[in-house]
Amino acid sequence: MILDNIIVGGGPIGLACGIEAEKKGLNYIIIEKGCLVNSLYHYPVNMTFFSTSEKLEIGNAPFVSHNHRPIRREALEYYRRVQTTWDLNIQLFEKVLNVEKQDAANGVFCIKTTKGEYLSKSVTIATGFYDIPNLMHVPGEDLPKVKHYYDDPHLYSFTNVAVIGGANSAIDAALETYRKDAKVSLIIREEEINDRVKYWVKPDIENRIKEGSINVYFQHEVKEITPTEIVIQHLITKAEKRIPNDFVLAMTGYQPDFDFLQRIGINLSDDHIKAPAYNTETHESNQENIYLAGVVCGGMKTNSWFIENSRVHAEMIYENIQHKLNK
Repeated sequence: MILDNIIVGGGPIGLACGIEAEKKGLNYIIIEKGCLVNSLYHYPVNMTFFSTSEKLEIGNAPFVSHNHRPIRREALEYYRRVQTTWDLNIQLFEKVLNVEKQDAANGVFCIKTTKGEYLSKSVTIATGFYDIPNLMHVPGEDLPKVKHYYDDPHLYSFTNVAVIGGANSAIDAALETYRKDAKVSLIIREEEINDRVKYWVKPDIENRIKEGSINVYFQHEVKEITPTEIVIQHLITKAEKRIPNDFVLAMTGYQPDFDFLQRIGINLSDDHIKAPAYNTETHESNQENIYLAGVVCGGMKTNSWFIENSRVHAEMIYENIQHKLNK
């Protein structure tokens, strides 16, 4: 059986793509390597979204939140109800390994997964960026105490915690662990707290720093991590400092799976952004009938696309797919 479309990724944008495929009567499958909206599931348990609930809505399903901005638990429940409402054809806990041209003449792809193979006339990549952390490439980064994903602050109570980074995830981790009685050191390469930090959080972290509750080291980078310490260095003076340490929360950001994109033939820009090639009107990549949706479109600029401004990708993609199928 040859499908009209395979959607790789079952996050909010993957679900939005499935909804558009459903509306147009296409024969499709969403394939997700983990649980439903897997990336959101792995967000910190106390996370609050920057966006308001209506900006996270898909499929004309209202998102009612008890707060001005929804929290992780509410988002998980919302997208589960979206799936229940639309009854999308989704395969969970199945990872896509490769996408190959099966029949070049007829443009049929073979999608190979951990559980089998599928044939499809088109493929939509909506894999996001949360799977691969940006590494610091320093000695000791592979120690068990170093974590690139932050979950629950209770684990760090009464310990020495070093938080790396100056954006939202790092600031949230610093504040939450501090409030669970951790002794927090915040290490930031920049001269000040990032302007993109949530406006209701920024005064909180600045006041905690001012009163000395959280130690901050601006213009510093990590040089080495040992079982008992973290070694940091000033970017200008090169002076080193050793800080007693039990845990390192490296909130250094994440990146799309560039190896997968290149493996399926997607061209990436030559600069550090590694932006994938696609038509901005149809979101079709340089590979005919392979489309890109959501955050993956931004390459290393993971702050350029969010749920709220990439929901429209689904409509653009499936208008184009339907147009081609009609022809």
